[in-house]
Amino acid sequence: MDWKLAAGVALGFGIGLGCRVFGIPVPAPPVLVGALLVVAMTSGYLLADRWLPHRPARQRGNCGGPSGRSGKAGQQP
Repeated sequence: MDWKLAAGVALGFGIGLGCRVFGIPVPAPPVLVGALLVVAMTSGYLLADRWLPHRPARQRGNCGGPSGRSGKAGQQP
């Protein structure tokens, strides 16, 4: 099992337990459909990240960077 997955599950259970013990409203959708939507979005993101090829950025020159200017003018000296 991936340590990030285990840490995420443990953190989720810890937050849920803490909210229940201290009477704090749970920071999650109150109905099953909303909870399933969160699970589906997270699962889709993780599956797409795993299966889609990681390519080098082709439009890096068009990105603004720290100065906000794109292209050669945006590069640091």
